Amino acid sequence: LAGGIILGVALWLRHDSQTTNILYLQLGDKQAPNTFYVGIYILIAVGAVMMFVGFLGCYGAIQESQCLLGTFFTCLVILFACEVAAGIWGFVNKDQIAKDVKQFYDQAFQQALMAEADTGNNGKAVVKTFHETLDCCGPDSATEVITSLWRDDLCSKKDSFLKNPLEFSNCHKKIDELFSGKLYLIGIAAIVVAVIMIFEMILSMVLCCGIRNSSVY
Repeated sequence: LAGGIILGVALWLRHDSQTTNILYLQLGDKQAPNTFYVGIYILIAVGAVMMFVGFLGCYGAIQESQCLLGTFFTCLVILFACEVAAGIWGFVNKDQIAKDVKQFYDQAFQQALMAEADTGNNGKAVVKTFHETLDCCGPDSATEVITSLWRDDLCSKKDSFLKNPLEFSNCHKKIDELFSGKLYLIGIAAIVVAVIMIFEMILSMVLCCGIRNSSVY
């Protein structure tokens, strides 16, 4: 059940409309950075393997098989080690993920400002996708925000800015919020899995030792 829950959360994060709209974008020959998906794929793999390993442990307990319970324990140790490694990788790269996406947005924004209507450059399309998906407009620079606001082909949020300038969000801020929120969910899921795994390892060893001792008599 825990494996199924983790798999469900991972698939939801993988197919979330906001992240897929942004991370599938392409600027010329350059693809949007998709480092974020590495963590998601690890979570999907862990969830799927946990479901299989959980069945193995359940069947081993019913059959009172020391071999199956030992295999269950070994698989859990390997999964736990992989999860710790993935957690360390995620912690190290959590700021870099948002930074890479912001750099990709800035490049598209600069191309959109310089592009002519007939150049065939897709910078405008990329920027508009960011603006519509994240409900924002412009990079971190105030000058560039104002510039983009007065370009109707890049941003349709002029009226919102004039009504509530203090509540208006630039895209750098929205990108940070998007990925910090998603990584927060991944972190919670990883901690829950780790706690469950620790209990599973303890209980499987206790059961295995109990079966071994009972077989003596």
